[in-house]
Amino acid sequence: MNIKNLPLSIQIWLVFAIITLCISILLAIILPLTLRNFFTKEIYANIESAQDLMLNRFNSQSFRDFFESEFMKDPRQAMENIRTVNHFIIYDDNKIILSSSLPMDFLNGVIKEAMVQKDTSKRYSGQVSNEKVFYVITKGQSLNQDVYLVSYMWDSYREDLVQTLFKKLILLMAIVFLLSWIPAIGLSRYLSSPLVNLERRVGKLANHEWDEPIELERGDEIGRLGESIEQLRNQLIYQDEMQQSFLQHVSHELKTPVMVIRSYSQAIRDGIYPKGDLDNSVQIIDEEAARLEKRIRNLLYLTKLDYLSNHEISKENFSLDRLIEDVVERLAWSRVQLDWHLDLYPIDIDGDMEQWRIAIENLLDNQIRYADSKISISLKPKDNDKVLLTFWNDGPNIEPKVMDSLFSKFNKGYKGEFGLGLVIVYRIINLHQGKIWAKNEQKGVSFYMEIPV
Repeated sequence: MNIKNLPLSIQIWLVFAIITLCISILLAIILPLTLRNFFTKEIYANIESAQDLMLNRFNSQSFRDFFESEFMKDPRQAMENIRTVNHFIIYDDNKIILSSSLPMDFLNGVIKEAMVQKDTSKRYSGQVSNEKVFYVITKGQSLNQDVYLVSYMWDSYREDLVQTLFKKLILLMAIVFLLSWIPAIGLSRYLSSPLVNLERRVGKLANHEWDEPIELERGDEIGRLGESIEQLRNQLIYQDEMQQSFLQHVSHELKTPVMVIRSYSQAIRDGIYPKGDLDNSVQIIDEEAARLEKRIRNLLYLTKLDYLSNHEISKENFSLDRLIEDVVERLAWSRVQLDWHLDLYPIDIDGDMEQWRIAIENLLDNQIRYADSKISISLKPKDNDKVLLTFWNDGPNIEPKVMDSLFSKFNKGYKGEFGLGLVIVYRIINLHQGKIWAKNEQKGVSFYMEIPV
């Protein structure tokens, strides 16, 4: 079974439980080693402390006198005073005074170690009947002869401490492990509940239920996810409103020429000529058909640009200044009385040449429609990787309410035809990573385009 297919709360709980279990197993391996090392150091510290206690008590006596007068009189009391530390003394050419019985082979090994020991005090360990012994040999002088105080403790003391403490720690970890499941389940539900809520809300968005806002009031990643989904909700609402507005505008804009064409054609069929004669009446039908064709072509091209915005456009290197001159030459005849001024720097760019032709045509169509007597076009380098293309006409300024949404669909000025020309220009320039903006001048209006080379 794949854990990714389980509910998120179960996944979080399982991860928490696995981490806790792994930590417990790791502690079960490391703790005994750590405790043994710790208690080994403590054993040696206890042995050395007991030696210091003994040395202080018989600093004015010989080792032999001390053992005969104090230790041997009441050895159990001495053992109680020094707890679990045992002692014996090596003196008089390797003779030994014992406080308890130890195997001779072990004692002989201790004597050899004492004889070759150079330090005043040194730590050792050994084996006696498969049990470990920790001992410290301290060298001293008594009655003008070398004596060695040997203090030792059995490993069973260390093992008892380790096992006792380890069992308590294991019991404590088991209790913590079992009790941690309850807060782990609560934590998993707490972390997954906002995601479950978001899942439900996203399902509503898929069903066009956009009225309820998404407010999580969190500053973490889940909160930021909720903010992103709320932005998506607002964008969907905006897109839906724009779509409805688009359909309304399209139906309105297409209805008028269709209505004119039908009414004129029906009148002609009935032998009536609305414009006085057949030629003039047919001319109206032809003009309305041309308007209808242009609007449908713009709508189709706008749809194409929406598609291209998510795909890589084909690019070629071409001369932008020559393209502008060609478009101006073809469109200038529509208003021959206009004064044209071109200041075009020779510049080549990479892009879709046909798209740029349509953008320039739409811009020039806008300029020709609004210009009083003059149109100026300038193309100059701006910096190393950009050029600035400027269109200016001496027509009236753009109304402020129109300027704010100049490049939106169906936004028309008082002479506007369909409200899609500048939208197409805006989309094309954006597809080529450029920028476009308009500005009311002291006289006339300028359109500025910043184009990457």
